Amino acid sequence: MDFTFTEEQQAAVEAARAVFSDVAPDRAPSPALTPGAVAEDIDRQLWNELARTDLLGLTLSPDHGGAGLDPIALCLVLRESARVLARVPLLESCAVAMAVQRYGERSLAAELLPRAGRGELILTVGANGRSGHDPAELAVTARPYGEGDREADGRAGGSGWVLDGVQSAVPWAQVADWIAVPAHTAEGRPVLALVPRTRDGVTLADQVSTSGERLAEVRLDAVRVAAHELIDAARCWEWLRSLLTTGTCALALGLGERVLAMTAEYTGKREQFGFPVATFQAVAVQAADRYIDLRAMEATLWQAAWRISTDAGGPLPVAGDVAVAKIWASDGVRRVVQTAQHLHGGFGADTDYPLHRFHAWAKQIELSLGPAAAHEEALGDLLAAHPLG
Repeated sequence: MDFTFTEEQQAAVEAARAVFSDVAPDRAPSPALTPGAVAEDIDRQLWNELARTDLLGLTLSPDHGGAGLDPIALCLVLRESARVLARVPLLESCAVAMAVQRYGERSLAAELLPRAGRGELILTVGANGRSGHDPAELAVTARPYGEGDREADGRAGGSGWVLDGVQSAVPWAQVADWIAVPAHTAEGRPVLALVPRTRDGVTLADQVSTSGERLAEVRLDAVRVAAHELIDAARCWEWLRSLLTTGTCALALGLGERVLAMTAEYTGKREQFGFPVATFQAVAVQAADRYIDLRAMEATLWQAAWRISTDAGGPLPVAGDVAVAKIWASDGVRRVVQTAQHLHGGFGADTDYPLHRFHAWAKQIELSLGPAAAHEEALGDLLAAHPLG
C-alpha cells in the first residue's frame, strides 16, 4: 500500500503551514479568563488570509473557482489549523460546500460555492440535533408546502418545503450566512436544507462551548425553503455527517501532535535531581504511549478520509472506518492532553502558558465526537450485519 500524499495534497499542507505560521495559540482567547463566550466573532484576519491563499476553495471544483482537491486534502489542512487553535469555521464551511457541490442542484451550487470559496459567505451545519444524543435529522421535520402556506416572498402556494424543529450547539451560527439543517420527511427520509440565517422563522439562542466559542440553538418555526434549497439526494446527509466526523478527527490529531510536542520540549528542559525529567523512565513511557495513540489516530483517520474521498468499497461500509477513527480520536485526544497536564505539573495549569487552551479545545473535540464506547457498539452492530470472511 502507498500512503504517500499527492503533490497537490502536499502543496496544500505547505500553503496551510505558511498561513498558520503567523498564528500563535495565545491568539485564541482563554476560556479560563473570559466569562461566557471568549469572542463575538471568528478570527476575521485569518479567515481573509485563508481566502486570499485559496484554501477555502481547496475542495471546490474549478467550475466554482476551486482547486478540485479531495477530503484528504481538507483533513490535512484541518490538522494544521488545530495545531494553532485556529478560530475559523474551516471544517463546517468547506464540508457543507462539498456536500452542495456533490449533491445539490446546479442553481444552489452556483449561488453559494464561488462566494464561499472566496470567503464572502460562511456556511455552517447543525449536526447535533436537539440533545446531541439522537440523530440530527430527527430534530427537524420537513414537509412540502401546503395550499395554505406562503413562500418566503409572500406568494401563496408554490413548490418548496417547510421546516420545524431545533438544532442545538450549531458552531459559528451567529456569524454564518447559511446554515445546513438536516431534517426528515414524513416518510422518514433524511434531507438537508440550506437556510439563510436571516430567513423568517429562524431564531438563534446563544450557547457556549467548552472551549469558550459561541454556539447557537437554532430554532426553526415554519421556515420556508425553496425547492432548490433542499437536497433530497440519497446519502447526502450520511456523506456530510461522515465528512464532518472525519474532519473532527483531523482536528483531534493536529491538536494532539502539538500538545505532545509541547510536552517533549518542556520535559526536555525541566530538570530534577540534575537531569531532564524526559530522561526518567516513567516520563518516557507515558510520552511513548501517547505517541502510539497519535499514530493510531493518524492511521485510522486517513483510512476513513480515503474511503470518503474515493467511495472505495470494503468489507464494511464507510461508517465502519469512521467509527474506528472516532474511537481512537475521542479517547486518544483525551489521553494526550491528560498526560501533558500531568507531565507539565503545575505549570500546565498556568494561564500564561497555552496548554490550558489546548485542554479546553480537546475536551470540546472529545464531546463533539462522543464516547468511544458508543462508537464501539456501533462498530459491533456493523460487524454483526456484515460478517468478515
